[in-house]
Amino acid sequence: MQFIKETAFPRVKDLLRRFDKILKTPGSLMRISLILSAYTLIVFNIPFFKVLSECISSNLNGIWIFASMLIIMFVLDFLVYYLLLYLGRIVGKCIIAFTLIGNSICLYFLHTFNALIDRTMMGNVFGTQFSEASSFFSWTLIWYVLIFGVPICIWLFYRRINYGSILRFLANLGVSLVVIISVLFGNRNNVPWIDYHATLLGSKVMPWSYIVNSIRYYSYWKMINQKEIILPDAKIVTDSKDICVLIIGESARSENFSLYGYEKETNPLLAKDSVTVLDARASETYTRASVKAILSYKPGDTLYEILPNYLERNGVDVVWRTNNWGNPPIHVDKYYNKSSLKERFPEADDSYDGILFHGLKEDIMASDSAKIFIGIHTYTSHGPAYYKNVPDEHKTFLPECRTVEMADASRSQLINAYDNTIVYTDYLVHSVIETLKEFPDRRACVIFISDHGESLGEKGYYMHGMPKNMAPDCQLDIPFIVWTSDDSLKVKDIENAGHYNIYHTVLNFLGMETPIYNEDKDIFE
Repeated sequence: MQFIKETAFPRVKDLLRRFDKILKTPGSLMRISLILSAYTLIVFNIPFFKVLSECISSNLNGIWIFASMLIIMFVLDFLVYYLLLYLGRIVGKCIIAFTLIGNSICLYFLHTFNALIDRTMMGNVFGTQFSEASSFFSWTLIWYVLIFGVPICIWLFYRRINYGSILRFLANLGVSLVVIISVLFGNRNNVPWIDYHATLLGSKVMPWSYIVNSIRYYSYWKMINQKEIILPDAKIVTDSKDICVLIIGESARSENFSLYGYEKETNPLLAKDSVTVLDARASETYTRASVKAILSYKPGDTLYEILPNYLERNGVDVVWRTNNWGNPPIHVDKYYNKSSLKERFPEADDSYDGILFHGLKEDIMASDSAKIFIGIHTYTSHGPAYYKNVPDEHKTFLPECRTVEMADASRSQLINAYDNTIVYTDYLVHSVIETLKEFPDRRACVIFISDHGESLGEKGYYMHGMPKNMAPDCQLDIPFIVWTSDDSLKVKDIENAGHYNIYHTVLNFLGMETPIYNEDKDIFE
């Protein structure tokens, strides 16, 4: 022990003193910027170069494109780090540290979910509630941050910098710009190739994917989130007592519904309910845009008066219940989220979507209106923790995946976990039909439609949110299920059903006469 104290400890202390001396010795701004740029390129952009290598051809031009991307990314990162550190000093270090942590988090999602960090994905990030975001938590995510983000940040803050003269600063800037411009000019003939792959490649490059796409998302949402434009008044022209329930599913893809031919029995209850199914296509692959489309009377970025607001303003008793996010502004008196429903019904279990359906009978009985519309926005099939969205008594397919590390999970168990969410959806929709059957004096209709579909590992993709022009069919093909108590109502044979059929179908069912009604979009004959 004495020998260890006399030999090992002094050596360790000497090494620490030397390391501390190195860190405290001012390093040139250029060297530190080069180290940061190299670290970013090597550590955080492996997914980018993996995708790039799959896109390019194995010829001289492909090699040139690969080399060009490497040079541009390295020099561009150097240029930004150089500017931030010289102009921002400690503030610049804070900004760089923020991106390094952000890079670590994004790297986790790129490796685990093969995610695309594009404008759509950033919209999902900014619109995600804490309860949803927490489902992505795993110790692997923490380790990514601790290993890839924290040490380089500590080094950055501890390292002293020799900023040099203004002439050297300007010279280095000039050289960097010349290199970038020269490489871009050398790729002028590759512009069509770059443009074609821009969305995919741009979603993988760190830190630009989430920085640029955050700005793009903010600009886009500011443009479309205008004040709601009021539509022409409607008039109720029928005397019947009607109730229409619209259920918006979350991430439900039609190919896993046995009603659409899936080999596993995921819809045992609805199969006995005389429902009609339509082949439908989602308008988008992410919730916010899709729900807006479901509640809009026509396509477009303009925010016209959405369905529940329009119905309530024109004399319909409207109830809206939600356990999800992404709704356009809903202005109705009877608006309930999970928390307010728990206050109304403290005996209800708020762990699952079942709480959205609790007390529906009481709400209907309490209404003195001839026309009732109930909107229910569920969460049931949202990943990655599918197993958390279903009560044990509705878990038909076992064993199921019980991790958010989807890429590392057994595919059969992942499918089982997702299929259980469809079984639970089957139960919830069926329960509404059974409730409405208790009101024989009311003409009733139930419509279930999903906001978008879901990827479950096909071609290495998981969940949803890919750009529509690149999205696989499983993210776009959605269930559209209709039940009505009125046997005289027949559903048209529609080839291209989708979100924009909902508004006009509900208007007609509730007996609303309005100039915005489009008979071609009504699913009923």
